[in-house]
Amino acid sequence: MLSSVIAKRLVTGVCQAALRRGVIGLMPSCGYRGDTPDDTRGDLIEIPLPPWEEKASEPIDIKRRRLLYESRKRGMLENCILLSLFAKRYLNTMSEAQLKQYDRLINEPSNDWDIYYWATEAQPTPDIYQGEIMDMLKEFTKNRNQEQRLDAPGLEYLEKDHQ
Repeated sequence: MLSSVIAKRLVTGVCQAALRRGVIGLMPSCGYRGDTPDDTRGDLIEIPLPPWEEKASEPIDIKRRRLLYESRKRGMLENCILLSLFAKRYLNTMSEAQLKQYDRLINEPSNDWDIYYWATEAQPTPDIYQGEIMDMLKEFTKNRNQEQRLDAPGLEYLEKDHQ
């Protein structure tokens, strides 16, 4: 009796494995290939975005609010967390020139992954984005104090600033 149960499980397992191999062989393989030498990146889709334009006449308090919003609402969660925490810490102390650099950095590149890779130093930062703000972001990204960064900050801290 025991041997028949073992035999049944063995036959079932072999049949399922053979079926899986047959089905998988019929399906095209689609997955991340990474930056391999033969990767032509032909499968990437670039969505054209309107070019970034500096809002020169924008009042500085409005610019800070807009940049706070844009730091929180990104195309990927990693940047939502990273940039919103960075903005919470530094946005209110940035000079007008620094705000301009930050505005350009988070709004001109069309791919949020580029910003993430530059901040984490996984890829070199293009010269046009390299500057004081990028250096601050790279240092912030290193998280030397080992803060827990699992979510974007709440907005309660804004109310404390205005009271």
